[in-house]
Parts: sequence; structure tokens; C-alpha cells
Amino acid sequence: MLQIEFSKSAAKDIAKFPAKIQRQIALKIHELRENKMQTDVAFLKGHAPYKRATSGEYRIIFYIKNETLFVDFIGKRNDSDIYKKLKRSGL
Repeated sequence: MLQIEFSKSAAKDIAKFPAKIQRQIALKIHELRENKMQTDVAFLKGHAPYKRATSGEYRIIFYIKNETLFVDFIGKRNDSDIYKKLKRSGL
């Protein structure tokens, strides 16, 4: 089973959400941890090795390296802010 690490940005983002949304996102992250090859996961074009997964109205941006799942960004699906954060990070 993969270890999970959150970036400071992702930890800040998730702390802002209501408890129900936090549980929903946590459940999705644990699903990713147990099954890396889910059908709703896709690579981000131009941002290898990043992938995105959807949890309700939220998008989780992550990558897997060695035996660790790194969660870097979490944000609204229909809001381009999460992608702006990714571009600003230089990744």
C-alpha cells in the first residue's frame, strides 16, 4: 500500500473545506492509495508525472513516486484556479 504525503498547499486547501467535503476527498485519496489504476484518473497534459482525479466537485492533483502518493493540489473542478496554482509552482 502506498504512503500518502500532502504538500503544504494541499493541506491548506483541504483545511478550508467543510467536514463533509474533507471526508469525501479523503475517501478518494484512500481509494487512489489502494488502487493506482482507476478509470477516472488521467495524466495532465504538459505536466508529467502529474495526474488528476475527481471527487465530486473537486479535483485532486497528485503523482506517485516510489511507494508514495504525493497530493499537491486540491480545488474545485470547474474553477481554473487549481491549474493556475500548478503553473505558478513551475511544475
